[in-house]
Amino acid sequence: MIPEENLEENRMQSAGLALEELLVTAQKQDCLTVGIYESAKLLNTDPDSVVLCVLAADDADDVALQIHFTLLQSFCCDSGLNILRVSGVQRLQQLLCAVDANRNQEEHGDLHCMLVTNPQADHCRLQEVGTYCRESRRLDQWVPELVLQER
Repeated sequence: MIPEENLEENRMQSAGLALEELLVTAQKQDCLTVGIYESAKLLNTDPDSVVLCVLAADDADDVALQIHFTLLQSFCCDSGLNILRVSGVQRLQQLLCAVDANRNQEEHGDLHCMLVTNPQADHCRLQEVGTYCRESRRLDQWVPELVLQER
């Protein structure tokens, strides 16, 4: 029998890989909104188009960022949107900046908040990430967390 710790670690690792693939696919399909301001604007104008909110930060001491996160989390929870907190901003930069190497770093925007849009997309990885979010909420983790590993 596999210890419960290993099951949780495997579940997190699988969800992390699914999230990475989902974000890259969403970016290629132009279904990824990047940046706190851009995300807040989209949530205000067209919240029904959003299927996942990803909040990424490695530094929990950034008070302004945490305030933004609290407001975004509240809106997403009130709207029934799946939301994930992710550490591993470096890994996100590797993934998303490699997809579109023609842009310079500043054009990639602020990777602290990302919204996946297009509810019609029947992407298996979206379902996997959604399942991870629902299972985490069932375990009283209202904003699930993932750690993305650098490679």
